[in-house]
Amino acid sequence: MPAHTFTIALSGKGGTGKTTISSLLIRAFVDAGDIPVLAVDADPNANLHEALGVEVHETLGSMREEAFTRTIPPGMNRHDYVRYRFRKALVEAKGFDLVAMGRPEGTGCYCFANDLLSECMVQLEREYRFMVIDAEAGMEHISRGTIGTPDILLIVSDPGARGLRTVARIRDIATSLGLANDRIFVVFNRYKTGTAPVDIGNEKPIAIIPDDPAVEQADLAATPVSQIPVDSPARIAVRELADKIRSMADAKKV
Repeated sequence: MPAHTFTIALSGKGGTGKTTISSLLIRAFVDAGDIPVLAVDADPNANLHEALGVEVHETLGSMREEAFTRTIPPGMNRHDYVRYRFRKALVEAKGFDLVAMGRPEGTGCYCFANDLLSECMVQLEREYRFMVIDAEAGMEHISRGTIGTPDILLIVSDPGARGLRTVARIRDIATSLGLANDRIFVVFNRYKTGTAPVDIGNEKPIAIIPDDPAVEQADLAATPVSQIPVDSPARIAVRELADKIRSMADAKKV
């Protein structure tokens, strides 16, 4: 059992391919034998489970609603019931597990529920070397403390002026939440080679993921994007990104 789970959160505006990169990163860790990986879908609008080729039957948001509005089974207190339902919501797959955060369906204060979920996440992450979080651009789950503070944040962006403005906004949010600037990295996605140079400003990206027809084909065919060919450009580039992250994780253990 790992002494510490190295946590990678990915953020970015919708349409930048954040979920694609998340799924390919998870697949890269699994292929390298860093198993199991914990995948966390913290974006209600994302479909990480589809990108990974698994089904989600319950999100933590809906589970929380039910666990705190219904009568718990006899002989079980609410704390134990939440732990039980949390484990039940966990999707177990080959080499990785997935939990979908979702969003609460009702209104009101959920401080106690969030505290319990945070505790469950802390206990759960001890079982994994890597946790990959597909997060919202506003990183609400990080600000609420539900999924803790990531070791690194990857901001996935399109190259160009508009993408750079979004990178700056997300970086400001992240640093306001206490993330050190040197733990925030930019990943430029869908970079088209052979065309006119695209503006990347003063950013020194940790990775540049090339535009890959295999990703588009997977989207059109509604097949898991994490299962594109191993020699496809995007998968190769994300595999190199995973190697860099593994080196960071190894350095942190020293």
